[in-house]
Amino acid sequence: MARKIVIEPVTRVEGHGKVTIRLDDKNNVSESRLHIVEFRGFERFVQGRPYWEAPVLVQRLCGICPVSHHLAAAKAMDQVVGIEADGLSPTAEKMRRLMHYGQMFQSHALHFFHLAAPDLLFGADADPAIRNVIGIALTNRELATRAVLLRKYGQEVILATAGKKIHGTGAIPGGINKNLTVEERDALLKGPAPYDVDTMINWAEEAVEFLKDYHSKNRELMDGFAAFPSNHLSLVRKDGGLDFYHGALRAVDADGKRILDDVDYRDYLKYIGEEVRTWSYMKFPYLKFLGKAEGWYRVGPLARLNVCDFIPTPRAQKQFEIFRAYTGGKPNNMSLHMHWARLIELLHSGEVIKSLLLDPDLQNTELVRKGKKRGEGVGLIEAPRGTLFHHYQVDENDQISMANLIVSTTNNNEPMNRAVDWVARNVISGKKEITEGMLNRVEIAIRAYDPCLSCATHALGRMPLAVELYNAAGELIDRKTR
Repeated sequence: MARKIVIEPVTRVEGHGKVTIRLDDKNNVSESRLHIVEFRGFERFVQGRPYWEAPVLVQRLCGICPVSHHLAAAKAMDQVVGIEADGLSPTAEKMRRLMHYGQMFQSHALHFFHLAAPDLLFGADADPAIRNVIGIALTNRELATRAVLLRKYGQEVILATAGKKIHGTGAIPGGINKNLTVEERDALLKGPAPYDVDTMINWAEEAVEFLKDYHSKNRELMDGFAAFPSNHLSLVRKDGGLDFYHGALRAVDADGKRILDDVDYRDYLKYIGEEVRTWSYMKFPYLKFLGKAEGWYRVGPLARLNVCDFIPTPRAQKQFEIFRAYTGGKPNNMSLHMHWARLIELLHSGEVIKSLLLDPDLQNTELVRKGKKRGEGVGLIEAPRGTLFHHYQVDENDQISMANLIVSTTNNNEPMNRAVDWVARNVISGKKEITEGMLNRVEIAIRAYDPCLSCATHALGRMPLAVELYNAAGELIDRKTR
């Protein structure tokens, strides 16, 4: 008897999503899909608005990574007012970088400790009442405390640079609207303890060691779960180093061959296309020269560490060398290793934050530059979840006439679908009974990509979930809810 499993809603997707898994009469998976069923429409909402509103307006796409949209739009609007990425004042560029690395720090801490760690520490089959951040607090108080304080520190960096922890206004076309005062600098550098930057860096490094220890004891899970070959894409700076704020577009294939060689991201339309499929509102990006079937790619922490040549901070570079050595220098295609990569980036972000705080340019007063206005701008940035594209055209009335956004989760659409399919075929296929642990493994596969999330209910272990089974005639034969 043919069956269809429906997981709706899927948590940790900003908005609404569901998974459908179809089984044949022998309970083998015949098809699986991740559907994004909410239509957002920001590319239309911003049309007709003055260009200078974009950096603030587009932040409403997300309450989790608003800084990324804020800065991507600001970088695009820099070009509209005649300023290239290397044309900002030193104070403006470094303040934006500090803001962005503060966001990377808080977002990576949030995702790993609050959302991913419960599954790793308690197991996919653990009682959902325990498998959450509250369970971590009850069983490992120190780890839970660090999780909260790491995220809080990143938010304080954002507050000092953007004016608000969420939906700030720090970046404007051509620069920024504030510098960093000596008092703000010293508060982030020195505390009071444990809010000093050195403690944050030490805790971040200990988090990497924690994950490495977990990996050594759970290699079969970490290495085998939802592992599959893919292309990888990210920004890199001119010398091939890891850079979250600016760089050229680079892509490598599953074997490490460079297939996109440090191209100007303003020409992204030459290289990247988007496929529309009938069963999802989210598009499927791909590299045009490889085609829709072979050109899909991953973005995010795993992709960034597969694409870059090195990390330009000493402690993160040391961890990066261990990470790359694990696969013999070849790209790492193991989905759960995204958590390992994410924590290395957490460490790197802390190191960059400290170096920026020590830079006297942040107290200078040249905040904004302008040149000859033009009608188009493209801004790219490495958001916590991966490469983020913002592209705008502006008419003679200073109003936005066109907007094209490719968000990080959209870039990861095909990889997430493949991860879901891996779980369906390796965990669910052939089984007669659906267990909560099986369903949770589907979400673990999606969660590794840290898609723009609606976090609150799952963080408390109260995720609403409905699974329905239908026979070949389309009749409902079983339903489970939690």
